[in-house]
Amino acid sequence: MKKSYVLGWLVSGMLATCQVQAETLAKPEGRVILTVTGNIEHTNTAEKTAQFDRAMLMKLDVVDLKTPTPWSEGIDEYRGPLLRSLLEAVGASSNTLSVTALNDYSAVVPVEDSKKYNVMLAMDVNGKPMTVRKKGPLFLLYPFSEDASLNNEVIHNRSVWQIKSIRVE
Repeated sequence: MKKSYVLGWLVSGMLATCQVQAETLAKPEGRVILTVTGNIEHTNTAEKTAQFDRAMLMKLDVVDLKTPTPWSEGIDEYRGPLLRSLLEAVGASSNTLSVTALNDYSAVVPVEDSKKYNVMLAMDVNGKPMTVRKKGPLFLLYPFSEDASLNNEVIHNRSVWQIKSIRVE
């Protein structure tokens, strides 16, 4: 009888520990600029979503990229976290993302793109934070300068700017 009681207590403790570990994502202290939902393991809200402010995103694997885009003239320098770093942070488990902009434009993005290319969530352009007027606060940017094959209509349609949310499907 004592063994089953101790075993039950031990299993309950392990389950509680797993629950705490599943929610290890810090809470945003600043204005939330991105919400990630869907098939994610790490959340920071009661609704089981992951919310990020600018500071949280800049703590991920941040990269710099000098590239032209079809929507700007010349070469600009962008800075922001890698998409794969964000997906790791939330414990994403899926093959598809639905990336949605402030105006509700949405694009389906294969998770494989984040593994194959250094796809970033651009937050700064030429040393300044991206504003909504300038495609911010987040712009899903492919490394066009690193791979000419990315300069096509399919990838252009996946390059969502003014991102507000990502759903892991």
